[in-house]
Amino acid sequence: MVVESVFAAIGDPTRREIVEMLARADATVNELAAPFDMSLQAVAKHVRILEAAGVIRKKKIGRSHHCALERKTLDQARTWIDQIERDWSDRLDRLGDYLDKTQQRKNDTR
Repeated sequence: MVVESVFAAIGDPTRREIVEMLARADATVNELAAPFDMSLQAVAKHVRILEAAGVIRKKKIGRSHHCALERKTLDQARTWIDQIERDWSDRLDRLGDYLDKTQQRKNDTR
């Protein structure tokens, strides 16, 4: 399932930060590595994990690897989250209705 691989990939704080950086603008692996206190190879490994999960796409241009978010994959994860939110909202609405009716019955018997 795509959603599972997305959540596994963004479960790491470094990878979430990379996703946030790419949400602002496409970047090379070197540019992504700049703010981190880790080796370029370590950042490249995080990029490979994000790429394997379909969260980002990477393209080699000359000697540089350019990265961009893969919005379709993120949209699939967002759709799943939105559905869960709708389900919970519906449940809470039904609970609220039930509690209102219960309270009304208590008030009617008094």
